[in-house]
Amino acid sequence: MQFDDDADLDTSEVQDVRGSRIPGGRATVGGGIVGIIALILGLLFGVGPDQLGLSSGGPDTTATASTAAQVEQSCRTGRDANTRDDCRTVAVVNSVQDFWRQEFRRRQGTYTPSRTVLFSDRIGTACGSATSAVGPFYCPGDRQVYLDLGFFDELRTKFGSSGGPFAEAYVVAHEYGHHVQDLMGTLDRSRDGRTGANSNAVRVELQADCYAGVWAHHATTTPDESTGRPLITSLTQADIRDGLDAAAAVGDDRIQEKFQGRVTPESWTHGSAAQRRQWFTTGFRSGDMADCNTFR
Repeated sequence: MQFDDDADLDTSEVQDVRGSRIPGGRATVGGGIVGIIALILGLLFGVGPDQLGLSSGGPDTTATASTAAQVEQSCRTGRDANTRDDCRTVAVVNSVQDFWRQEFRRRQGTYTPSRTVLFSDRIGTACGSATSAVGPFYCPGDRQVYLDLGFFDELRTKFGSSGGPFAEAYVVAHEYGHHVQDLMGTLDRSRDGRTGANSNAVRVELQADCYAGVWAHHATTTPDESTGRPLITSLTQADIRDGLDAAAAVGDDRIQEKFQGRVTPESWTHGSAAQRRQWFTTGFRSGDMADCNTFR
């Protein structure tokens, strides 16, 4: 995956609070075994930690502004995105939101942007406090995506994904799929408390995978709103394979087999490896969000 070297990055869409302190509140999701249990329960690649009762605190436990503000200082152009992981995340966020902004407009709707917050160790959100152990998530309470970039290493080392830049892009695009669902009113369908292979929780996650595929279909043709040229200039079949591998690596069956030694479909919240691959592929092949109706 390559970005236009001369494109300007919009760092206002990403808040960098890595290394900052959280005033007040406390996270009840810790590392170690508690973190592993959280992953088995299925928060990984999901929505806010409050859904599983794994948090405390509220909107007042937001992180302070980072003294480093690394992305604002260092992520200026597509050239930076081609050389730095954090700048690549900024560029992916820009590309994903450019696409959805234009897609909503095409459908006579209005897209409300969502900011991605880069953090380290732990973070306070409108959905409560969480640690890096829960993985990337979207918080409907403040309509922001939360991401510890260290997760991308764990995606390879802990979950067995092949990794790569597009695997990381898939994760970001999936979380923005939840934001799209939030704007469209479908995200609430996951809040009925039910789990299982046919639950709404699983259907919501598979739809977010499909929306990530829809973005990927258009990624190299979506014009950047400042230049009129696509921000992403190259996306190869090897990139797509990395994305599919990442989707499969975080399937409920793979995670359960790895961490609890057995597969229990009745507790699924995100879908199987095969389902996650299938729905990303569906979106990628058609490029039409109308094909992402996982609730049929």
